[in-house]
Amino acid sequence: MSMELLKGLAILTLCPLLGGTPLIQWLTLALTGKNLAQLGTGNISVSAAFYHGGKVAGISAVLSEAGKGIGAVLLARSLFPQSPVWEILALIALVLGRYFISKGAGTTNATWGLVVHNWQISLLVGLIALVGLAIVRERKSRQYGILILFPLLQILMHPSAKGLAIATISLNATLALIYQHIPDDLDLPADSSTPNPNMPSFFSRNSGILSLDRPLKSQEVGAKAANLAYLKKLGYAVPPGWILLPGDDPQPAIDWLKPSPQNPLIVRSSAFGEDTNYSSAAGQYTSIPQIANPQSLHQAILTCMRSADNPQAIAYRQNRQLPDTQVAVLIQKQIVGVFSGVAFSRDPIARSGDDVIIEALPGDPTLVVSGQVTPESYRVLVVETEGEPTTQILNGDGDIPPALIHQVAEIARQIEGHYYGIPQDIEWTYDGQQLWILQTRPITTLIPIWTRKIAAEVIPGFIHPLTWSINQPLTCGVWRDIFAIVLGTKIANLDLNQLATLHHSVAYFNASLLGDIFRKMGLPPESLEFLTRGAKFTRPPVSSTVKQIPGLWRLLQREWFLEEDFERDNRQWFAPTLEQLKSQSPQTPQECLDRVDLILETLKRATYYSILAPLSFALRQAVFRVSEQDLDYQKMPEVAALEALKELATCAHHLLPHLETETPESLFGRLSELPDGQNIIDQLYEFMQDYGYLSEVATDISVPRWRDHPRMVRDMFLRQLHDIKGDRPKTLPKGLKIQIVQVRLNLKGRVTQVYSQLLAELRWSFLALEKFWIEAAILHSKGDIFFLTLPEVQGVLSENTDISGSAKSIPEIIATRKAELAEDKEVKSIPYVVYGYQPIKRLTPSPHRPILKQGQKLSGIGASPGQAEGRVKIMHQLQQVGEVNADTILVVPYTDSGWSLVLGKAGGLISEVGGRLSHGAIVAREYGIPAVMDIPNIMERLHDGQWVRIDGEKGIVEVINE
Repeated sequence: MSMELLKGLAILTLCPLLGGTPLIQWLTLALTGKNLAQLGTGNISVSAAFYHGGKVAGISAVLSEAGKGIGAVLLARSLFPQSPVWEILALIALVLGRYFISKGAGTTNATWGLVVHNWQISLLVGLIALVGLAIVRERKSRQYGILILFPLLQILMHPSAKGLAIATISLNATLALIYQHIPDDLDLPADSSTPNPNMPSFFSRNSGILSLDRPLKSQEVGAKAANLAYLKKLGYAVPPGWILLPGDDPQPAIDWLKPSPQNPLIVRSSAFGEDTNYSSAAGQYTSIPQIANPQSLHQAILTCMRSADNPQAIAYRQNRQLPDTQVAVLIQKQIVGVFSGVAFSRDPIARSGDDVIIEALPGDPTLVVSGQVTPESYRVLVVETEGEPTTQILNGDGDIPPALIHQVAEIARQIEGHYYGIPQDIEWTYDGQQLWILQTRPITTLIPIWTRKIAAEVIPGFIHPLTWSINQPLTCGVWRDIFAIVLGTKIANLDLNQLATLHHSVAYFNASLLGDIFRKMGLPPESLEFLTRGAKFTRPPVSSTVKQIPGLWRLLQREWFLEEDFERDNRQWFAPTLEQLKSQSPQTPQECLDRVDLILETLKRATYYSILAPLSFALRQAVFRVSEQDLDYQKMPEVAALEALKELATCAHHLLPHLETETPESLFGRLSELPDGQNIIDQLYEFMQDYGYLSEVATDISVPRWRDHPRMVRDMFLRQLHDIKGDRPKTLPKGLKIQIVQVRLNLKGRVTQVYSQLLAELRWSFLALEKFWIEAAILHSKGDIFFLTLPEVQGVLSENTDISGSAKSIPEIIATRKAELAEDKEVKSIPYVVYGYQPIKRLTPSPHRPILKQGQKLSGIGASPGQAEGRVKIMHQLQQVGEVNADTILVVPYTDSGWSLVLGKAGGLISEVGGRLSHGAIVAREYGIPAVMDIPNIMERLHDGQWVRIDGEKGIVEVINE
C-alpha cells in the first residue's frame, strides 16, 4: 500500500473520530453539571452549550470545536503540504463524524478550519456577512448565504483549481444537508425552555426575530423595544420579547413562538418616533393582548404594523410636525397580573418635588391605561439618603399592598436615574411573585429639566429683573460661542436662550439642553457637573467623541492659549476700561448709560474667561489628579482679601494691644487719636479701594458690595483683633503636574477679580443713574432701578413711556414686581429641580423634612478635608454675622468671595450648594477648615445650637448632640 494512500486513510479515520469526540458535552457537564444530551433537542452543539450552560460553557465549546477544525486542517497540511484539497476533505470527514457520532452540525469546526485553510477568503466572507447582518435578519438564510458565498469566492479567486472548488462545494453541501436534518435548541418553542440570561445576544436572534435579550437601538426597533431591552440588560424583570421590523415575514415568528392558551402572547407597537423625549404617541398605535393561537398572532402582527396608517396616528404626527413613520412589532409573553398600574417618577401636574405618583388597580394593566376604569391613586415621597432611598406614602388608600407601592416607587426613581434623570412614565404589573416592567417612556410634558445645581452657586438667591436681564443673555451668548467652537454650524438649531430661566425669581439651568449639547460634543451629559462639582463621570460615547475630535481639538487649543489670550485682552480691554471707570464719574444720566454700555461690552469678553478659566482649572486638576491640598490659593480674591485684613489687624494690635475692646462705632475715633492710628485708617481705606468690589453674590448687581456697606468690613476687622493668630505656613507648588494646574488656578483668581470688578462698576453705574432719576421723581426710592429690566432702563432714558408693552407706569411696574419678589421670598424650600417649559404658577415647596436628630447623618461633597465638631450657626445672609469662632459650624445657603471674612473665623462649613471649586471651599481649604458642600435643604434640617461633627473628606455631616 502506497504512502499516499496510508496518509489519506489516516485523515479519513482520525478526523471523524476527532469530530465525534463529545468535548462540548464533557465541558458543559464539568462546568455546569448539565448533560446536553438530556436537555432541549439533545443536540451537542455550541449554541446548546450557550443556551443551557451560559457564557463560560459556551465559550469553552467554541474553543474546543475551533480547535478541532484547526487541528484537522493542520493534520492534512502536514501530510499533504502540496494538496490543499485534502484540507477540505479533512473538514468533510470531521463534520460527518461530528454529525453522526455527537449530533452536532459542525459549523464552528468548518468555520475555523476554513480560516486556517484560506484566511483571505475567510476574511472577505466575514466582512460580507457583517454587512448581511443588517440586511438579512433570518438566521438560517444567513447560514445558507455564507455556504454559497465561500465556494463562489474560491472559484473566482482560483478558477483553475477545479478539484478544490468541487471539494469546497461538497463541504458546504454537506453542511446544508445537516442543517436540514439536525434540530437546534435556538428553535425551541418559546414556552418549552427559558433562555439562559448569559447567552450572547448573537444567539438570541432566531427566525428573523430580534430578541429583547440583546442591545437594541431605538432608530432600528423603536424606542419602546429599545427601552425594554435596556432595562432587561440592567437586570429589571421584563417579559421575554421579540421584535419584527417593518417588512419582515411574520410566519417564521408564528411558527417559532406557537401561542396557546397556556402560552398567551401580547402584540404591541414599537413605532419609530414613539416614546421619545418629545413625543410619547401614547394610545396612537395598536396593542393586542391575550393572543392564544397562531391565526390570531398573524392577524395581530398585520394589524399592529398597519396602525401607523390609523387616522388618529396620522393626525397626531401632523399636529406635532413629526415625519411619517413605520411600526416595528413587539411580541411579548403575556403576564397575568394580580395588581397592575402606571408610575410617574415625578408629579406631572406639580412639575416639581420628590413625589412619585402611582395609579393602580387589581388585575390586568390594560384596565389602568384604557381610561375606562378609575384607578386608585397613590402619592409616594422618595428621598435619597446616604444608603437606600426612603419612601413614604403621603396619601392613597386602596386594595394595593403598601409594600408593593413602596417597591414600585423605588424602581420608578431608579429607572429615572438610568435615563439621566428624565422623568419616566412606567407601566408595570405584579403577578403575585414578580414585579414586571412592561414599558417606560419619558413624560414629555416634564422636559426640559431645570436644575438649581450649579445655577444656585453661579447666581444664587432671589434675583431682581435688572440683574437677570443682563446676566441671562450675556451668559447664554458666551456659552453659545464656546459650544460653537466644537460643534460649528450644528449649534444653529439649538436655542441657547433656553439655557437658563427664572422660576419665581430663582435661577435654573436647562439640564436637558446641556445634556444634549454635551452628547453632541461627544462628552457625557454630566460633564459640566463633573468639572465644577466633582460629580460621577460616565464614559462618553466613543462614536460621538470620535466624530467631534476636530471640534474638541479646537477647544483644547483655546484652553492651551487661554492665559496668553487673557493677557492680551487684559492689556487691550480690561485694565484700560477699569482704569477709565475709576477715574471718571458720570455727570448726566446719559453718561451713566454710556458707562453701562462700555461695561457690558467688556463684560462679554470677561464672561468668556469667567467660564473657561474655572473649567480649564478643573479639567487640568482632573487629568493630572492633583489634590486641592497641593495647591496655593493665595491669588484668589477671597483669600487675598482675608490675608490683607489679617495683616492689617496684626499691625493695629501691635499699635495698641487693647484696641479690641473698642466697638465698630468708636474704633476709628480711637485710632485717630493715636500717633500712628491715621496710618491704619489710611490702610483700611486702601483695603476698601482694593477689595471693596467683593460681595456675598458677585454676579448679582442688586447685592451691595463691601464698599457700599463698609461697616461689615470694620466689624470683621475688629473681630480679627480678638483672635490674632500666627501666619499659616504656606506651601509652594512642587512638581511639574502641580505647577501645570497651579497656573490655571492663578488665572482663575485673576479672571474672578476682573469679572467681579466689572460687575461692581456696573452696579455703581446703575446706582448713579438711579440717583439722577430719584431727583427727577422718575423713581421714588433707592433700589427701585433693580426692578426694571435693561431694555426698560434704556427706554426710560429715550423717554419711551410704554416701556413694558403695557399701559402701566414705571411706579406701577416696580410696585408689582416688588410684590412678586416679596411673595417669592415667602416660598420655603425652593425645589432644586423643576420640569417643563410652561411657567409654573406657584412652585410646590420641597416637602418638609424633619430636623435631624442625634446620630443621623447626611452626605454631600467633601470640599475641604479634616474633621470638626461644633455648634451649628444658621446664616441666611452675610450681614447676619454675629459671633463666629473656632467652635462654630457655619451653615449657609451658598458662598461667594465676600463671605471670606466670616468663613476664615469658623471651625467648619456646611453649604446647601457648591462644589470643590466654590469660594467657600477655597477659603476653607486655605485655612484648614473642614467643609461639606451640596447638601440640599440642610438649613431646614439643622437648627442653631445643635452640636454636629463634619468630615470634610468624606462629605458627611452627623448630629452628635441636641
